[in-house]
Amino acid sequence: MDLGLTPDLRDFREAARTWLEENVPREPRPLLGPGVRDFDLAWQRRQFDGGWAGISWPVEYGGRGLTLLQQMVWFEEMAWAGAPYIGVCFVGINHAGPTLIARANEELKAFHLPRILRGETVWCQGFSEPGAGSDLASLSLRGEVDGDHLVVNGQKIWTSFAQFADYQELLVRTGRGEKAHQGITWIVNDMRLPGVTVRPVTTMTGEPELAEVFYDDVRIPLANVVGGLGDGWSVAMSTLSFERGTGFMKDQVELARFVDELVEVARDRTDRRGRRLVDDAALAARLATCRAECAALRAMTLAEIGRNARRSQPGPESSMMRLFGAELTQRVRRLAVELLGDDSLAAGAERRWTEEWLYSYANTIAAGAKDIQRNIIGERVLGMPKGR
Repeated sequence: MDLGLTPDLRDFREAARTWLEENVPREPRPLLGPGVRDFDLAWQRRQFDGGWAGISWPVEYGGRGLTLLQQMVWFEEMAWAGAPYIGVCFVGINHAGPTLIARANEELKAFHLPRILRGETVWCQGFSEPGAGSDLASLSLRGEVDGDHLVVNGQKIWTSFAQFADYQELLVRTGRGEKAHQGITWIVNDMRLPGVTVRPVTTMTGEPELAEVFYDDVRIPLANVVGGLGDGWSVAMSTLSFERGTGFMKDQVELARFVDELVEVARDRTDRRGRRLVDDAALAARLATCRAECAALRAMTLAEIGRNARRSQPGPESSMMRLFGAELTQRVRRLAVELLGDDSLAAGAERRWTEEWLYSYANTIAAGAKDIQRNIIGERVLGMPKGR
């Protein structure tokens, strides 16, 4: 692909930078309580009203119909402007919405997509179960067809933002086949339906971002099925390809920016003998390696953008980005805590760097654990035989 900065792309970057300078919220994002939902939806609405929501979504579904390269530029500018974390809008914007665009019927698209872009609804993902996390094909949440409804019973877990969500992309077992992944259905669940119970789960950072969700004879209209009964595995792979691919582009840009910040901290801070931290050869080498790896991750992303320009959704190569980016994030966040030393234990130290390091442990679990990502890369990208 041509990576030259065309005049149109330069104009787009300048327009994005100007708008963000004038519109990025000055108040900090709340960490707990209902204010989280209100803040995130208000920020999404502000982007929509300004014409900056759904950069690469098709125009007919409320987006701008621009390229993934322009989407990347937008994420870069958001990162440099210090724009807020997408928060409770992540699932709707980054993979529920794209999955509906790729696989849903027009009625579901017409109802849900404008509401997602306008910041009117929150989505969560009902995939993992106590006995089916990375091994998604072994899920057991049961759905029985009863007239024009699916009656659902069982449990999901590790559901981000479920306590704030209006809708859920839900995987349900509606049948059995010769292979474990057969007989699974992808359906849109209204979280306000009778029989849905949400119990928040507190993470080791002290925030109840995750949740358990229980289903007791929940009646979901069959009209909400995406892709047809029993075709949920195929639809779920579309969902996960978006999550593992373009869904974390802004995080990648912010990580590179954070490494630059660490370099400045190492220049300013001294050790107990009064030497600048950056003058320690071993530490300087680690910082340089992190910076180089961030550049490599960006190159991988640009290559994926080039491939995705020729197809309707990300391919298995997105797992390479997800795995490398997740493990790199953990290394960078650990290095940040080591730079601070004992000071990292102080409340509010360097903008919650300790909490961000603890949270980074989720990166190699969310969207498929690191071992699952390696299997995908080995089997679907490198063509290696399946492990036994």
